[in-house]
Amino acid sequence: MSTTTIEMLADQPFLAGLTEHQLSLLAPLTSRSMFHAGNRIFNQGTPAEQFWLITDGRVYLDAEVPGYDNFVLDALKPPAVLGWSWLFPPYRWHFGAVAISTTQAITFNGSLVRALCQRDPALGYDLTTRFLQVMGERMQSARWRLQDCQRATGHRNDL
Repeated sequence: MSTTTIEMLADQPFLAGLTEHQLSLLAPLTSRSMFHAGNRIFNQGTPAEQFWLITDGRVYLDAEVPGYDNFVLDALKPPAVLGWSWLFPPYRWHFGAVAISTTQAITFNGSLVRALCQRDPALGYDLTTRFLQVMGERMQSARWRLQDCQRATGHRNDL
């Protein structure tokens, strides 16, 4: 028996608690993606036009840090959200991402999701709140990773 898109979305922890109606509004804005190990999904600073719910595989989030080649900030595995920069101007990626194993994901069209959020403010508020939580977690993870790096190299940042 094949799973419908709405059922697939309902199984995603990030979307837990959304109504069937809300999921039915999101479903047509999705597609499926696969990234092979080593494929770059996006580069820091490039236009952010979508986000993904990772269903299988692993992805590194990285950043351009002087003295490092794509400094790894975090490793994402299912169930994880990949991408929040599509939601906030200037719609450019704050980090980069690369698949470290074959990765399957549900892809959402960012501009269509933003338009849906404007038409349905309750859904927009709910999704924005969820993405703000993801942002906070990612920023905290990046901070810890950079602090570990500073301790390991003996560098300090006296701002």
